[in-house]
Amino acid sequence: MFVLARRPASWMNWAGALADHVIVSRVPSLAPRICKELISLHRHLISTESISGNEYDVGKWLSKHLKHEGWAIETQMVNGDKSRLNILAYPGKVRNADLLISSHIDTVPPFYPYKIQSNDSETIISGRGSVDAKASVAAQIIATKKLLAEKKLKPDDVALLYVVGEEVHGDGMRAANALKLTPKTIIFGEPTEGKLATGHKGMLGFTLNAFGKAAHSGYPWLGRSANEVLVKALTALMQLSLELPKSEKYGFTTINLGKIEGGVAGNVVAQNASAQIAIRIAAGTPDEIGKRVQEVIKAATNEFKTPGHEDEEMFEIVFAGKGYAPVDIDHDVEGFGTITVNYGTDIPNLDKLDGQKRYLYGPGSILVAHSDHEAITLSDLETAVKDYEKLILHSLS
Repeated sequence: MFVLARRPASWMNWAGALADHVIVSRVPSLAPRICKELISLHRHLISTESISGNEYDVGKWLSKHLKHEGWAIETQMVNGDKSRLNILAYPGKVRNADLLISSHIDTVPPFYPYKIQSNDSETIISGRGSVDAKASVAAQIIATKKLLAEKKLKPDDVALLYVVGEEVHGDGMRAANALKLTPKTIIFGEPTEGKLATGHKGMLGFTLNAFGKAAHSGYPWLGRSANEVLVKALTALMQLSLELPKSEKYGFTTINLGKIEGGVAGNVVAQNASAQIAIRIAAGTPDEIGKRVQEVIKAATNEFKTPGHEDEEMFEIVFAGKGYAPVDIDHDVEGFGTITVNYGTDIPNLDKLDGQKRYLYGPGSILVAHSDHEAITLSDLETAVKDYEKLILHSLS
């Protein structure tokens, strides 16, 4: 492992110094100048915290960076919030180009700072977003700039769209529909292990709220425990997961109990409880699965109704949007391996035109994304630049 004897006061300066060392000490697969620019761009993106809902700083920095490079920049407020901006950038005069390249600039919490470490064989870059999806953003921009400089790509052929909110139900990409873009091809960036994704599972997210009646825990019959209502409902949901549709391509439909909370104290019968739940759909539609969810929860909680109060609400289900069914994705490009992924993307959130091609590719593994050890190798990042070049040229051929 490479270690500096003394760290400069600024972590960003230290990271930049180490990035320069990496260029000198290893043989990059890209030209040294381009590799250095790739590392610098990736570093700035990661070092600027952009947890969903707090994307302003990274959007401001990226807009300024691309504008300095001579790109035309449009920003779009998401849900009327001036601090949450989508970025549309184009190097020519045409905003509505035939090729659109896109990814997201928000990340999941918590924030982990940028780190770069080298040994004799590899350089590893870590930090929140180092894989998902700032690796894709950096590689896409460098690949596009490289092709423009080599005159293999015309300025009016391409535009970049970077959105907020992908990690929280895709409100940024849904807002981007108002931009009225009509590209013939879109290249989306997410971690796919350097392969083309042939598709990904569908998604249905919802919050389950259970309602009880507070009472002293010594006299529980005077109240109704919202926690007990919730536990019964969640038990029924986990049983339901065994019955939900599966497919040969996407495997099993799975239910994740992501966040559970309820009550105020151990000696109080809980008045309220809730759970946030995500269903990854392998087959069927969100409407079909949502209907089954409502049926099994209703049946499981009927026992809590008391005579004379049959119409009293035991629970409510708040769906996070309409959800979407499994998404098949184009992968007709020679020279790439293929992969099917279980996570969701912004692809179904952007309205699709007839005949439009959509590709999903990105460096790094989803298996480390969202974790405390999210990291990517420099060689994978460099390979992604070359692969995005191939995808861009294929899209315009």
